[in-house]
Amino acid sequence: MSESADNSVQDPAPSATGLPTGDRVPSAPSAPAPKAKPLPIKALLAATPSNIDAFLAHLQRCLQTPSGIDTCLLLACYSTRLTGTLLEYLTAPTIQRSANQLLAIASSMPPSATLVFSSKAFPSPSVAAILEISKRLKAFAALLSEGRMFLRLWGLIGMYFWARGLVFKLIATRKAAKSEDKSITQLPKESLIDTTIAWTQLLSCIAFQSLENRAFLAGKGVLPIDGPGQVKSFRWATRFWGTFVGIEIGRLLYEKYKRSSRATAASSSSEEKSVAVLEQEEREWTETWRKSLARNCAWFPLTVHWSLEQGLINELGVGSLAMIPGIIQIRDLWRRTA
Repeated sequence: MSESADNSVQDPAPSATGLPTGDRVPSAPSAPAPKAKPLPIKALLAATPSNIDAFLAHLQRCLQTPSGIDTCLLLACYSTRLTGTLLEYLTAPTIQRSANQLLAIASSMPPSATLVFSSKAFPSPSVAAILEISKRLKAFAALLSEGRMFLRLWGLIGMYFWARGLVFKLIATRKAAKSEDKSITQLPKESLIDTTIAWTQLLSCIAFQSLENRAFLAGKGVLPIDGPGQVKSFRWATRFWGTFVGIEIGRLLYEKYKRSSRATAASSSSEEKSVAVLEQEEREWTETWRKSLARNCAWFPLTVHWSLEQGLINELGVGSLAMIPGIIQIRDLWRRTA
C-alpha cells in the first residue's frame, strides 16, 4: 500500500556594510570601479563531488528499508509517467496541424490521384524524438509499477502481524475494562469504534493484497488465470484498496474530532506541561494529520478511477494526483534519514 519536509536553514542576517546607505552617489568617482569577480567555477567544481557523495549517501539511507524503497519507486514511477504525458500534450497541437494539412491536401485532389507520402509530410524530427522519449518514460514507469507490485507480494506477512497486534490490543482493552468494573462485558463506545475501524481496514487490505498477488502472478504465468480474470482481480483489488482509503479518511476526521473534544476538556486542568510544549505537540500532530489527509484524499479518486472499466481521469490527472502522496512521502523519508 502506498502510505511520506526538509529542515529549512535560515540565512544569516546581512551585515551592515552590505546594506544600502542612502547616501548620494558622487558624479565623478575618485577611483575606478573594481572589476567584477568571476564566478567561483573552480570552487563549485571542487565541491560538486562532495555534494554528489552526500546526496548518494542520503539516498542509500532512504533505500535501506522496504518502505523507503517503495516511496522512492512511487515518486520515480509517477514523475516519469507525468513527464511522459506532458511531453505528449506538448506535441499534440503540432501533430494535429500536420494531420489537418494532410487531410486538406487529400480532399483537394481528384479521386483517381495516388498519394505518395514523404518524411516531410509528417511532424518534424524533433516532435518524433519527443514522442519517442515520452514512450520510453511511460515504459519505465510501467516497469517501476511492476517492481512495486513485486515488492508487495509479501505484504500478507505484515498483515498477519497487524492482525496479531489487534488481537493482543483487544484482549488488553477488555482486561483493563474488567479491572475497572467487573460488571462490564462490552468495550467502551469509543474503543468499539476504533476496533471496528481497524478490523475493517485490515480485512480490506487482506482482500486487496490477495487479489493483487493473484492477478500479478497470473500475469507472469505463475497462476492459470486468463486475461479477463486478471483484469477482474486487479479491478476488485483496487476497490478494496479504495475501501481502505475511504475508511482512513473517515478515521482521520474522527481522530480530529476526538482530539478537539479532549483538548477542550483538558484545557482547564492541564498543569503538567507548559503552554509552549502543548502548542508544539499540537503543531506536530496537526502537520502529520494534514499530510495523511492530503495523501489519502489524493489516492481516493485514483482508486475509483482504476476500479472502473472506463475510468474517470485522464493520464495527466492520474500523474498529477499520484505525485501528491509521492512528494509528501519522499519529504518525510528524506527528513527521517537526514
